[in-house]
Amino acid sequence: QVQLVESGGGLVQPGGSLRLSCAASGSVFSIYTMGWYRQAPGKQRELVASIIVGGTTHYPDSVKGRFTISRDNAKNTVYLQMNSLKPEDTAVYYCNVKTLVAPYEYWGQGTQVTVSS
Repeated sequence: QVQLVESGGGLVQPGGSLRLSCAASGSVFSIYTMGWYRQAPGKQRELVASIIVGGTTHYPDSVKGRFTISRDNAKNTVYLQMNSLKPEDTAVYYCNVKTLVAPYEYWGQGTQVTVSS
């Protein structure tokens, strides 16, 4: 089992920055991908950023150039640095890890990010 604890959400003005953190514990040896998803009211959950064990990252066009995902393997923690935030970035952000053993995927509890003036 893997446990995930998220932190760092909040209210920020447009153009501002936030950093989210997600610390993993438990069977961390089985983790090969860590990432962040978000879900806005009335919308489907969508991938925001992901990073695999080797360090390769992936971003959708909507956040490319503004968001940066990083991973501290020693701390089993993944970070999401969000810059130039826009109102449309408002959502609940979820940490996600994918593992090599069942159940193959875990989710954090979610943290609210609100971008508003």
